[in-house]
Amino acid sequence: MDNLRPRLDALQAQSLYRRRRLQDGPQQPQARVDGRALLSFCGNDYLGLANHPDVIAALRDGAQRWGVGSGAAHLVNGHSRAHQALEEALAEFTGRPRALLFSTGYMANLGVISALAGRHDTVFEDRLNHASLLDGALLARARLRRYPHADASALHRLLKIESARLIVTDGVFSMDGDLAPLPELAALARDAGAWLMVDDAHGLGVLGRDGRGSLDHFGLGFNDVPILMGTLGKAFGTFGAFVAGSEELIETLIQSARSYIYTTATPPALAEATLVSLAIARRETWRRERLAEWIERFRTGAARIGLQLMDSSTPIQPIIVGSAAQALAWSAALEAAGLLVTAIRPPTVPEGTARLRVTLSAAHTAEDIDRLLAALEL
Repeated sequence: MDNLRPRLDALQAQSLYRRRRLQDGPQQPQARVDGRALLSFCGNDYLGLANHPDVIAALRDGAQRWGVGSGAAHLVNGHSRAHQALEEALAEFTGRPRALLFSTGYMANLGVISALAGRHDTVFEDRLNHASLLDGALLARARLRRYPHADASALHRLLKIESARLIVTDGVFSMDGDLAPLPELAALARDAGAWLMVDDAHGLGVLGRDGRGSLDHFGLGFNDVPILMGTLGKAFGTFGAFVAGSEELIETLIQSARSYIYTTATPPALAEATLVSLAIARRETWRRERLAEWIERFRTGAARIGLQLMDSSTPIQPIIVGSAAQALAWSAALEAAGLLVTAIRPPTVPEGTARLRVTLSAAHTAEDIDRLLAALEL
């Protein structure tokens, strides 16, 4: 193992070394991290549901009924009535015939792409897609073609040269906070005879009617985007992921998606909790309204003090810093002031675009936003 040390030392020298923090309490803006009270702006709990008392109660009651673990994979004996109820609720929520639960979004993306594409197929992906989407194409041993970020015209030119099996994109890009040009991508996929897959991990719960996500935001339906992946650990505050689509798609994934077949199902109690959080997210529209208010408040204040923000109308509000060392320095200065904002560095983002990734939640207050802006102004 001694030959690993130089690689670790090189990461430290380049300000690219990653360290874990120790969280001492539940996910909420008023956090306790590494033994310190900090105001957090780096979680994905966009609607403030991760610590909601009704969601906690549903998890507790679910554990009383189902126990703690599922005990097996879905295809053995781990698929409970709670899992089935959640799949049906997610299908109805997304307006699709069926939905299928996966343990994580990473596993869902690996499973879908590797089940639908193979060695002789081409998968086109946005250059800034999440790592799991890129890895899905690599696992499938497909030809991976990456087009410039959010550039539908460039994709159109590439499709004239090579046919596509799948076109894959994030709905909301996790490090930039911007939206993919989904209407244009849907039209290109339709003309090319390809399937369009959208990973809407950061759009569901936040955008569209009742939080139905990026597709609803653009007025797109099931026929426009036949493959939808969503996660449950962000706006919905719990854990896991799902894929929604046609009867044929879901049955194909059950038969062929290795990351679904060969892993233990998530706990049934978690499904019970997610059913409650999904209902709250749909019913309590004030959460999205408040989140939109905080986004506008932050962007207005950031412009006033001259911060360089990216073009994002979502809870993800990156502040471009440049070098990894500078991003770490800014993050450390904010932490000294009692604020937790994560520095995002290469290879997560391109070289020279290291940033502070501010994420906002409906659980924040106006005073929280103003405190962050005041610290950033210094």
